[in-house]
Amino acid sequence: MARIQRRKLLASCLCITATVFLLVTLQVVVELGKFERKKFKNSNLRDAHAEMEREPTHLYPFLEKEALTLNRKGKLETESYPIMLWWSPLTGETGRLGQCGADACFFTINRTFLHHHMTKAFLFYGTDFNIDSLPLPRKAHHDWALFHEESPKNNYKLFHEPVIALFNYTATFSRHSHLPLTTQYLEGIEVLKSLQYLVPLKSKNSLRKRLAPLVYVQSDCDPPSDRDSYVRELMTYIEVDSYGECLRNKDLPQQLKNPASMDADGFYRIIAQYKFILAFENAICDDYITEKLWRPLKLGVVPVYYGSPSIADWLPSNRSAILVSEFSHPRELATYIRQLDHDDRLYEAYIEWKLKGEISNQRLLTALRERKWGVQDINQDNYVDAFECMVCNKVWENIRLREKEGKISLELTSAANPPLFAEEDWP
Repeated sequence: MARIQRRKLLASCLCITATVFLLVTLQVVVELGKFERKKFKNSNLRDAHAEMEREPTHLYPFLEKEALTLNRKGKLETESYPIMLWWSPLTGETGRLGQCGADACFFTINRTFLHHHMTKAFLFYGTDFNIDSLPLPRKAHHDWALFHEESPKNNYKLFHEPVIALFNYTATFSRHSHLPLTTQYLEGIEVLKSLQYLVPLKSKNSLRKRLAPLVYVQSDCDPPSDRDSYVRELMTYIEVDSYGECLRNKDLPQQLKNPASMDADGFYRIIAQYKFILAFENAICDDYITEKLWRPLKLGVVPVYYGSPSIADWLPSNRSAILVSEFSHPRELATYIRQLDHDDRLYEAYIEWKLKGEISNQRLLTALRERKWGVQDINQDNYVDAFECMVCNKVWENIRLREKEGKISLELTSAANPPLFAEEDWP
């Protein structure tokens, strides 16, 4: 009986032990499962992070290729096209491929291209030109080009022969420039013919009761032409209404006192009331002609002109302006103006060309027709663009000429040194 009880007790212990073993084993399995899941999760996170780090390589190949293309494009432009380096930062462009007809050039103000083998020309703006700051030493294949629309008053150094001779190409007011800017202040023939602002002579005669026959508008006083001294003396012989800062005796409306308003409609209408205007340039140079001449011609006012000695070459007709140079003294000029003021027939002779819309000066007509730039015309290049393209085209002409000369030289060398064997005798 006792033996049976011991066996039951042993069996109970074994069952308990087995149960505990099973429970421990199950717990171990559960913990192992948790560890594996955590390991798997961490592994996935690491893989995902690695993928994210690698992502730009395969998710954004287009951007990498685009950046590479841009770099290659910039390099291609500077390696394949002549470089035109603005030594004066006139345009502010750090790099632009410009198309000039069939030719193309790379334009830049970046001076790091100074020693680049494709740099073929240096462009200078006259106002900034300084003989103490030049791209020296000058290489044989470097062309220099000058753009300067101003008068000698702006930079007198440029009008000394040794200096102007430095440039292969020029764009100045002179008709002798490679790109003449003589008509830079004239939009075109139609504005000269226009009657938009013309005040009938009968009305002008009536306005003479409160206006002087002559008007003077100038705020740049005492320039090299010494125009103010002449006007000051002229005023002692004839009445002159003077607006602006120089010799002022009459005020413009407040909204027109700013010099920037001199092309405003209100300003035009005030000036158009006068019969004559003193159109005096700030410098006396052949072909240097500014708005001081063209503005009154557009408005139907007779200019009393002092400036370019060659002005007769550019007037719309033989009788469209009174030239100060034809009078020996201001007193004589005053007498002549007074005569025209009192004789409608004599006065009308100076505006007949405008009333009929007839411009007889073929030089002026040809210059306006053939110029390659426009004035205040969005459909045409401006004169800076035209200057750039003029230089670009000249550079390409020289490149093609040298290539042609090189080819001819090679052919001559080959002809002078024939092969020892004819081609058909070669083994």
